[in-house]
Amino acid sequence: MGTLTASPAPLYSVYMHTEKTRELLEQELMRLEGRVEELVASCIRLRSDNHSLRERLESLNTERASLLAKNEQVRGRVEAMITRLKSLEESA
Repeated sequence: MGTLTASPAPLYSVYMHTEKTRELLEQELMRLEGRVEELVASCIRLRSDNHSLRERLESLNTERASLLAKNEQVRGRVEAMITRLKSLEESA
């Protein structure tokens, strides 16, 4: 019977495969890290945009309420003027 000996080629091949796998994993991790950083930056930008939009909405709602109140004041004045004009017309 022959003796069992490990040949250098398979060990070298396994080592190279392991190194290649490690390099591929490191590349994939770097790619994923870059993607996560992009997502974090997007989240930060979206939070900022959301905050700005909420402030703008609040401002517009305040402005709308003010305009509605002014509109009611003007409506009241116009109605009062119409009433006075009708009473002047009737008394004339």
